[in-house]
Amino acid sequence: MAKLEELIQEFCPNGVEYRNLENCCEILDNKRKPVTKVAREAGEYPYYGANGIQDYVADYIFDGTFVLVGEDGSVVTEQGTPIVTWATGKMWVNNHAHIVAQKEGISLRYLYHFIQTVNVKPLIHGNIPKLTGGDFRAIQIPVPPLPVQNEIVRILDTFTDLTAELAAELAARKKQYDYYRNLLLEHPKNKSSMVTISELGKWSGGKTPSTANKEFWENGTIPWISSKDMKFPTLEDTEDHLTEKALTEGGMTLLPEGTVAIVTRSGILKHTFPVAYVPFRTTVNQDIKVLVVKEGLSARYVFHALQTYGEDIRKSTKKQGGTVDSLDFQKVLAYEIPVPALDVQNRLVEVLDNFEAICSDLKIGLPAEIEARQKQYESYRDALLTYAATGKTILTDRQTDRQTSLMA
Repeated sequence: MAKLEELIQEFCPNGVEYRNLENCCEILDNKRKPVTKVAREAGEYPYYGANGIQDYVADYIFDGTFVLVGEDGSVVTEQGTPIVTWATGKMWVNNHAHIVAQKEGISLRYLYHFIQTVNVKPLIHGNIPKLTGGDFRAIQIPVPPLPVQNEIVRILDTFTDLTAELAAELAARKKQYDYYRNLLLEHPKNKSSMVTISELGKWSGGKTPSTANKEFWENGTIPWISSKDMKFPTLEDTEDHLTEKALTEGGMTLLPEGTVAIVTRSGILKHTFPVAYVPFRTTVNQDIKVLVVKEGLSARYVFHALQTYGEDIRKSTKKQGGTVDSLDFQKVLAYEIPVPALDVQNRLVEVLDNFEAICSDLKIGLPAEIEARQKQYESYRDALLTYAATGKTILTDRQTDRQTSLMA
C-alpha cells in the first residue's frame, strides 16, 4: 500500500470530507421507465431491474456507463449491503433500480466499490423492502481527492479482474460439462426407454406457513426450500427453516432425503429452469415441486436428466402471460426423458457427478478459488476504503505483504 499511503499523505493528511451521495454523482431516477412484461418487445438490449438484467428488449433509454442500485424487492445482501450492478452500453432500466452516473471530480468506479460497503438495513422499509430515493441520496460518502480514488480503484479492480478471469474459465468448463452431459444422456445412443416425468415417482408441492406466527419460524431447524435456495445443483441447506410446530399445526409435509426439486413459479423461469438434488429431509413452498423417485431409479440420474432437458422443458411448458413466470405442471409431467437400466444410470451418475463437482463444488477447484478471491476482494475493499476515509488501516502486516506482492 506504499503508493496509496504516499498519496494520502500528499493529498489528504488531515482526513477527507464526507458528502451526501447526491452531491457525488448524477442520479437519473427520473429518466427510467418501467415496461410490463406483456408490453416488452424482445430484442438485444438488456432490461435492468433491482437485481441486474431481467430481460432483453428491442429499444434502450440509456447509453453509457452507470452504477445501478436496487431500490425495491430483494435489494439487500445477507451482510445488509445493497445490490449493486456495474452496467455499460445501451440499456433499459425500470423503476426498481436507482441509476447513478459520473460527476466531474469523483470516480464512478470508486462509488461502485464504496456503495457495496454501506449498511442499508436501517434504511429499508415497507412490506416490500424499499430503499427510497430520499434515503439513497442522503447516504454519506467519504470523498478523498481524485488521485487517491483512482489508486483505490486500481487496486480493487485488480482483484475483480482476476475474479472475472476465473469466472470466464469456469463458464467455459460448464459449457464443456453441459456438452458431455447431453452427449451421455442422448436417446437412443444410451439404449434408454422414454418415460414421462409423471412416471418417475411421486411428485408433491408445499406452501408457506403463516409468517405472522413466529412460533412457525423462530429458531426453526427444518429446511424450507423456496426459489431463492435453488442456486446450486446440490443443496447443502436453505436460507429459511421451520419449527416442529409449523409441521404439526401448519400442515407442512416433511419430505425424505434424496429428492429432486424443480422451480415451477418464479421470475427466474424467464431464462432458467432450476433443478436441484436435495440430500436432506426438507419442506418446500408453493413455487417448488419435489420428486421422490420410485424403486429402480437413481435420484441422481433423474436430477442430471432434468438438467439436461431443462431448457426444452422450460420453453415447451411455460405459461403465457401472468404477472409471475410459471410452468404448466401438467405439461411438465407429460414430458418424456430417457431412462436406461439402473446399472447404466449409476455409471452415468458417477461420470456426471465428477463433472458437476469440478464446476460447482465450492470446496474444490475454480469455484473455491473464485469464492476465496471474492472474500479477499471484500476484505481489501473494506480496509482500503476505511483507510482512505480515516487514515487508519485494518489490514494486518501479513495482508499488507500479500497485497503488495499481488500489486507488484
